[in-house]
Amino acid sequence: MSGKHFKGQEVSCCIKYFIFGFNILFWLLGVAFLGIGLWAWSEKGVLSNISSITDLGGFDPVWLFLVVGGVMFILGFAGCIGALRENTLLLKFFSVFLGIIFFLELTAGVLAFVFKDWIKDQLNFFINNNIRAYRDDIDLQNLIDFTQEYWECCGAFGADDWNLNMYFNCTDTNPSREKCGVPFSCCTKDPAEDVINRQCGYDVRAKSDAEQKMFIHLKGCVPQFERWLHDNLTVVAGIFIGIALLQIFGICLAQNLVSDIEAVRASCFRNFLFTLPWFAMVSL
Repeated sequence: MSGKHFKGQEVSCCIKYFIFGFNILFWLLGVAFLGIGLWAWSEKGVLSNISSITDLGGFDPVWLFLVVGGVMFILGFAGCIGALRENTLLLKFFSVFLGIIFFLELTAGVLAFVFKDWIKDQLNFFINNNIRAYRDDIDLQNLIDFTQEYWECCGAFGADDWNLNMYFNCTDTNPSREKCGVPFSCCTKDPAEDVINRQCGYDVRAKSDAEQKMFIHLKGCVPQFERWLHDNLTVVAGIFIGIALLQIFGICLAQNLVSDIEAVRASCFRNFLFTLPWFAMVSL
């Protein structure tokens, strides 16, 4: 009996420190993401003027760092302290919170598969909305440029989507030097060029389609993203399955540790009740 009890304590101890070590990495990563997000906001002056958050016309990529960092910080903190201090409340919070995230990810995956056309329309709306705000935020600008360079695309469904931007539209009243142009990230790259020509997209949409093809990518980012997703479906599915299994593993470990802690406490309480009459008799 004592051997089995010792073995159970040993397994519980291993689970405890495994959860602690596993979550401290996430906690540190969460702190790093939060630090990067707050630093980026301070560089843009957002922290000194909080009302400027609502002034951004498009999506601020810093929100990704803040949201992901905040979630990782909360989960890592609850998992670390819960395992180290054997706090069942924090461990239950950790497992429930992780379960909610897993459920939301699963729901999002199912909805994305069922409502593919709606997701496509929303992605188009998202990209076009950020095209309008391209010059409003440097982080957003860098994100759009990275996307267009990586997928060799221009706009949501084509280069003419840049008419939505006040600096690039082709209207006669547009005084901008970038009129009828596109950002440099739309341009086809010459391997021989070491320096990026940031004016390569100037006046390019004033040319014919045949001429445009020589200078810029004509395919939109939504079709290119669909193509990339189709070509890398196995890798993407493997990553999501790996993340899901990791989350399920964390939930199971946390629940196992909670069960062990509650079992030990219940055993101690029973032993106390059993020995209480003997103490009473001895004191008499």
